[in-house]
Amino acid sequence: MKSNVVPLQRFFSTPKGLLIIVLTILTALSTTHEGLRLVTPGIAGAVLTAGLIDALFLRKKSGSWEFPDGAILSGLIIAMILSPREPWYVPACSSIVAVVSKHLLRTRFANVFNPAALALVAMFYVFGAAQNWWGALPELSPVAMVVLFATGVFIADRVNKMPMVLIFLGVYFLIFTLTAFFGDPDHVVEIFRAPDLHAVLYFAFFILTDPPTSPVKYSHQVVCGIIVAVASYLVFEWTGAAHYLLAGVLVGNVYEAARRQIQSARR
Repeated sequence: MKSNVVPLQRFFSTPKGLLIIVLTILTALSTTHEGLRLVTPGIAGAVLTAGLIDALFLRKKSGSWEFPDGAILSGLIIAMILSPREPWYVPACSSIVAVVSKHLLRTRFANVFNPAALALVAMFYVFGAAQNWWGALPELSPVAMVVLFATGVFIADRVNKMPMVLIFLGVYFLIFTLTAFFGDPDHVVEIFRAPDLHAVLYFAFFILTDPPTSPVKYSHQVVCGIIVAVASYLVFEWTGAAHYLLAGVLVGNVYEAARRQIQSARR
């Protein structure tokens, strides 16, 4: 019994294990408003599909069965961002795209794109999938934002990505504030209200900080954070699409993958 408990405790002390715990807490809180019956099909479709497909990929790669923790995280994030009123097959298909992209779109360092972000952007164009970021607690009381912020800071600090989070949020809100001051405030007022305000915090803490697709050094984190903030703003201005944050992080992913390749070539 003891030999089984210790590895489990060790897993839940890792960044992935801690993030699974945090997202589970946020999901449970959100469910008090959305309703368990409404959110269950999407969560089950996303998480079970992601876990099964990734387990098969890992089995083929290593020759042994491994726990698909990364895929489970991608599935949870997908389910928490998509509207729970989407049919179950939309989050399931999103998870398929996420896991397949993680294993196929790779450099020798890591996967190029954040799997959940790429899948959600793709599903927006394939199914017209709605995104309401219900897992970011936008419909709950202001106390819920304290929970979101506290857990987000904990995870960002754990994976050592706070500089990127801070520079991204600073540049993001600065650009939109300047736009409101010098342009039409009504055009960007939604950025400072729920659900967009909750969405950007969830995004910054749990998606932007994805270790495989984000920089390690602080100087690189600062550059990447600025790129993602500017790219997100431009997508919002050009298209107004709900996936502007997710599209922004994909631009940052391309920057980071290219930077790693160039640095490796120089060495």
